[in-house]
Amino acid sequence: MNETLVCAVGNVATQPVYRELAAGPSARFRLAVTSRYWDREKNTWTDGHTNFFTVWANRQLATNAAASLSVGDPVVVQGRLKVRTESREGQQWTSADIDAVAIGHDLARGTAAFRRAGRPDTAAPAPPCPEPDWETPRESPGTPARQQPEPVTVP
Repeated sequence: MNETLVCAVGNVATQPVYRELAAGPSARFRLAVTSRYWDREKNTWTDGHTNFFTVWANRQLATNAAASLSVGDPVVVQGRLKVRTESREGQQWTSADIDAVAIGHDLARGTAAFRRAGRPDTAAPAPPCPEPDWETPRESPGTPARQQPEPVTVP
């Protein structure tokens, strides 16, 4: 089956709408993608045409997108493009949707602090594993020992 995979870089235009459906979580938001070009006559960057896409996310991606995205956030969206044409009240309407596979903040335009999402507890917790020995082994007797790094504690 042939699918049109796209990668769109733009800004979140509407607050994500999150829904719990029978098939699992779903979220959608509008993505504004504006082309920019260098105008040699004005010697400045100029905005071109803006395309709007409705981005659909499902399952864990929907939950994480709804919790992470706000209007104006610069994002990168990868997914399947679906262009639909329909008639409403005698007029032809065309919409472009992206069924998202991945969504992330655009780090070329800012910073982000990643937090791993907790998984639901469906099984009994695994027994704790012993902490691995991260120390560098010392040299053989008679050779000077290298200074060991300070241990790092992770909260």
